[in-house]
Amino acid sequence: MLTTRQMQDEILRLKKEKDICILAHAYQSQNILEVADFVGDSYGLSLQAAKTEHKTVLMCGVRFMAETVKILSPEKKVFLSNPQAGCPMASQMDVEMISAVKAQNPGYTVAAYINTTSELKTICDVCVTSSSAVKIIKNIENKNILFIPDCNLGEWVAKQVPEKNIKLLQGGCPTHVRMSVKDVEKARALHPDAKLLVHPECLPAVSAMADYIGSTTGIMDYARKSDAKEFIIGTENSIVEHLQFECPDKKFYPLSKDCVCHNMKLTTLADVYHFVTTGHGEEIILEQEIMDKARKCIDTMLELG
Repeated sequence: MLTTRQMQDEILRLKKEKDICILAHAYQSQNILEVADFVGDSYGLSLQAAKTEHKTVLMCGVRFMAETVKILSPEKKVFLSNPQAGCPMASQMDVEMISAVKAQNPGYTVAAYINTTSELKTICDVCVTSSSAVKIIKNIENKNILFIPDCNLGEWVAKQVPEKNIKLLQGGCPTHVRMSVKDVEKARALHPDAKLLVHPECLPAVSAMADYIGSTTGIMDYARKSDAKEFIIGTENSIVEHLQFECPDKKFYPLSKDCVCHNMKLTTLADVYHFVTTGHGEEIILEQEIMDKARKCIDTMLELG
């Protein structure tokens, strides 16, 4: 039997010995973040992986994130820590569906949230992240934008870029939409002095009640820098725990106990331990044509952002 600390120490030793780079999305558990080389959002992790000299990368996150790492680092071996960890939002729309929507809306620029499959990115014009979406949509020359797949994020962007004609489809994050106005009212009653920080994937009615709306990274930065001492966190509940470790002088409360991403929670410290010990795991293999076409969508994001 190993304790958490013993397992972490062995992971730290073996990843160095075997030259493995461990990426951990911010929605992973604290014990995984502590053994990671880089922690952040999906796109930020992909950029870090591209810069590192490691030839083997382990993604502690979900499938589309590992695919993005592979697209930006095709020469590296990229593994997903738990093969069952998918993203319900990323699988809501496929190439056939969006090709049909594009045919019905000629002349529209298709902006795809990074939370999409590599296959779907191949027929889109530009990618966006929750932190870059507003800037990128503003910088697109075309007035007509088809924004996929998250309609809540898309509506938040549309309010800030009223000069664009943004068409939305019904898609989104099932974890963030669990949070309701009633949850906000209950949390504010319990913690009247707390600032409410929410992710733009939340329902518009919830976002309208927030003191701050932003990406996961943005929420954490706001909480770190703010003079306030109490915060209600309207995103995946692991962020509450991470902020409690980072800012022990402040108090953090979940907006809803149900805001848990079950796909993110599939990955355990033991999964990471198993990979660095045996080298066995699911390697992300993508066709060269898919990587090349999906890369154009991401490169356009860099040009506009």
